[in-house]
Amino acid sequence: MEGVSSNRNMSYSRWSYDSTLDDEGSNLRQQKLDRQRALLEQKQKKKRQEPLMVQSNVDGRSRARRTKQCEEQAPLVESYLSSNRSTIYHGISSSMNFDEEEDDEDEVSSSSSQLNSNTRPGSATSKKSCKEAASASTPPISEPAIDVDDLEEFTLRPAPQGITVKCRITRDKKGMDRGMYPTYYLHLEREDGKKVFLLAGRKRKKSKTSNYLISIDPTDLSRGGESFIGKLRSNLMGTKFTVYDSGQNPGKTTSSLEATNLRQELAAVCYETNVLGFKGPRKMSVIIPGMNMDHERVAICPRNDHESLLARWQNKSTESVIELHNKTPVWNDDTQSYVLNFHGRVTQASVKNFQIIHDNDPDYIVMQFGRVAEDVFTMDYNYPMCALQAFAIALSSFDSKLACE
Repeated sequence: MEGVSSNRNMSYSRWSYDSTLDDEGSNLRQQKLDRQRALLEQKQKKKRQEPLMVQSNVDGRSRARRTKQCEEQAPLVESYLSSNRSTIYHGISSSMNFDEEEDDEDEVSSSSSQLNSNTRPGSATSKKSCKEAASASTPPISEPAIDVDDLEEFTLRPAPQGITVKCRITRDKKGMDRGMYPTYYLHLEREDGKKVFLLAGRKRKKSKTSNYLISIDPTDLSRGGESFIGKLRSNLMGTKFTVYDSGQNPGKTTSSLEATNLRQELAAVCYETNVLGFKGPRKMSVIIPGMNMDHERVAICPRNDHESLLARWQNKSTESVIELHNKTPVWNDDTQSYVLNFHGRVTQASVKNFQIIHDNDPDYIVMQFGRVAEDVFTMDYNYPMCALQAFAIALSSFDSKLACE
């Protein structure tokens, strides 16, 4: 009996020893993961200090208060309200015209002699005095509040003309697999400081290409859920992206009823390499559907790849679409970095920071996006873009294949 008892004690002590080893191994693995995460964060922080990142132009803001106050403080949208020009985007007249009144005959005749379907007027200039321009940059008290009662309708509706919709994106990396598949949340920033949830997005696992699902429910990011509102999908290289709404894939429709609900392409994004490869500021082309005379988005529902937004853009068949690009950052010798004037909305350097404009109207920022903290980014958009388009474009900039950190 003593021998049996001794064997039991030995067995128990061996089990305790093995358990201790497992605990120590688990602790060591966790410590190693923590060290790797800390090193990665330090490396990313150091990278953001490098000159090849795009920084907010602080000098530009101070210069605006001094010598170029009138020019720099001219509002991005309100300047259109004082101008009676029509803006033509590849044959879509008045697609971004913010004045409801008809043009004078003299102005129409003079502009028509200079413009064709492939050209637009130059950048907007405000005729207001410096004092008027400065006051106009502050939204008037009577400005209507942005209505988000119907979340799905709001996220698909173009921004109100004359109003910049200011939003914030937060990136959640916490959890078992969110280091690889973070969840992104888009909130509307109200004037009173409150935030209103708009959209959530997350990359799908086990997908051959980058594929982000977008939902109006932060707790339901499934493809078959009722809250699914759209998706962002990349090509194999991870350099071209297409944004879809929640309609049916034409290649998978099996009935005439489904064919009436074909998905729309809401945007396409193409990232180009420049002379510095991926080391310098990115070059982006953004293609979105044009607007009709009633300021409604033209429905682009391709039945095959040849009718897609990317195919139209590559074939230069740009009727009924708007081609936009990122604003080229300016090299600043004083700071030894590329800079853009984000008007105080961006505070940290990052290759992700960008502004989207039309080439012939560089003062009108259709969308801007940039870092303000480790996992916090601001995202502002204007007419004719909607929240879903802007959020999906921002998600494309996070994609790992772009080497964005």
